[in-house]
Amino acid sequence: DLLLLNAIGIKVLRTYKVHYPHAENVIKAIKQLQTEDSNFEMYVMLGAWIDCKNAWTDQKPIHNQESERNAIEIKEAVRIANAYPEIVKVIAVGNEAMVHWASAYYVTPDIILKWVNYLQELKSNGQLSKDLWVTSSDNFASWGGGETDYHNEDLNALIKAVDYISVHTYPMHDTHYNPEFWNVKLEDSVSKTAQLNQLMDITVDYAKNQYQSVQLYMKSIGVDKPIHIGETGWASFSNGFYGAQGTKACDEVKQALYYKKIRSWTEKEQISCFYFEAFDEPWKDAKNPGGSENHFGLFTVDGQAKYVLWNSVDENSFKDLQRGGKSIVKSCNGDKKALFESVLLP
Repeated sequence: DLLLLNAIGIKVLRTYKVHYPHAENVIKAIKQLQTEDSNFEMYVMLGAWIDCKNAWTDQKPIHNQESERNAIEIKEAVRIANAYPEIVKVIAVGNEAMVHWASAYYVTPDIILKWVNYLQELKSNGQLSKDLWVTSSDNFASWGGGETDYHNEDLNALIKAVDYISVHTYPMHDTHYNPEFWNVKLEDSVSKTAQLNQLMDITVDYAKNQYQSVQLYMKSIGVDKPIHIGETGWASFSNGFYGAQGTKACDEVKQALYYKKIRSWTEKEQISCFYFEAFDEPWKDAKNPGGSENHFGLFTVDGQAKYVLWNSVDENSFKDLQRGGKSIVKSCNGDKKALFESVLLP
């Protein structure tokens, strides 16, 4: 998988976001590849999973108290960061751990702040590398860019404590949950390709607005530090809210346009962006193979390159590489006409 990622040849694809307990296997794979090829360059943003007391149990979650597991996650993150300082460049305390729609497990900002301060103290006394960055990776609303009920002194203290802010933005989801921005009048006089470009420009503008809303809140409390995109992405299929019977958001063409446009913006503005994701993950919604969460990858699970990567296939970027014993080929049998004909407009 790491060889395939490297073969795409995108200069920004140099840091891999991964959570303990899988991180060490990824890091060992990176080290092995570096011994085989001195030009192989990849780093790790290491996530420590954080949740509240009674999360994932039959008891009511207590959001202002933390799970006993959190201390183990942080301890392991520290161990791995110290074992591989040349590869682990960031520790993220929690992943969408503060956003209120994560009702099964979310925590209040003081819990994230506690662990961020702990890691910063380890850095200051030499128990972690001073070059290691510490953040939390969360939804734009959790960072003050949304409703005012997120705004409090603990959040303000957290913004001041992290080395940078890692923001998640998913316009695709809001084609259902906040569909006003998606319901636009398309120009009938232009081609379908032009209409699709119009739509996807709107989605990227929506992501920009969420990013900028966090920026405005941060500056309103007297802070000025980097804000990066901790996650964004677009699914290529959905049999639910985002599919043919829903907002019609998901297909390989819209995914490719979103990817290219979000990369163009973040590269121009020099914003680091973790794009979700490299490979489809069918385990995320295992009971529903057509669920959108299973289809965010640029590659299918068996290694087919989706439309966004067809040019890379043509350029032989994946020559001699395989996934699951299969060579890398284009999705949809490379039939561009059929692919575009299947695309639905909202």
